[in-house]
Amino acid sequence: MPTIRSTLAALLAAAGALAATGASAETVRVGMSGGYFPFTFVEQDELKGFEVDFMRAVGEEIGAEIQFETMSFSGLIGALQAGRIDTVANQITITDERKARFAFSQPYVYDGAQVVTRQGNDEITGPESLKGRSVAVNLGSNFEELMKALPYASEIDIRTYESNIEQDTALGRVDAFVMDRVSASQVIKEKGLPLQLAGKPFSTIENALPFRNDEAGLALRDRVDRAITTLKENGRLKEISMKWLGIDVTTAP
Repeated sequence: MPTIRSTLAALLAAAGALAATGASAETVRVGMSGGYFPFTFVEQDELKGFEVDFMRAVGEEIGAEIQFETMSFSGLIGALQAGRIDTVANQITITDERKARFAFSQPYVYDGAQVVTRQGNDEITGPESLKGRSVAVNLGSNFEELMKALPYASEIDIRTYESNIEQDTALGRVDAFVMDRVSASQVIKEKGLPLQLAGKPFSTIENALPFRNDEAGLALRDRVDRAITTLKENGRLKEISMKWLGIDVTTAP
């Protein structure tokens, strides 16, 4: 006949198993590069940035544990398609091509594409002045697509990088690079590189979270979308933006 102690131990073990099962079911795997300051980067072996705080806030709202998976930026979309991660938080821009493959949340960052040159290079004033010049973009990024879609793209030497586009521009190895204006401004401010913004943003971009376009992906997208609405309404998303960027980029201009 079981004792009170053995019965209690069995109940506690069962409760622990149920809790573990529930935690596993509520884990959301989020892919990011960990190399896109100030949105996602590693400092003293700790993953930090706007996207990290944002996804943790989303996790709190939906009652899920956020599990970050870092990998090269160019591998993120493939990992999402293959089911190795549930979404990507790395300033993924909504494009027609991506909308055909994925279900997007509402935008949570509004920005613009920006040309950046070495300090003192006043000959480059925007995208049209890039004709005949070398321009770096991150491999697989929306900026690679954006540059290749320009009507005069064939006249630009577009070079794709996994990283270090800022350093190579500062060293004069390429004439310019293109990324979002917010990140470019932060790079110049925080890294102290001899760089400058060239002209105004030339393309409006809306960044959101992509999900697989299946039943599970759509259900998760809807839960996350409601959480983003709450974070906008209660001001927390703005607080995260102000913390990392110094400006609010979370509402449409």
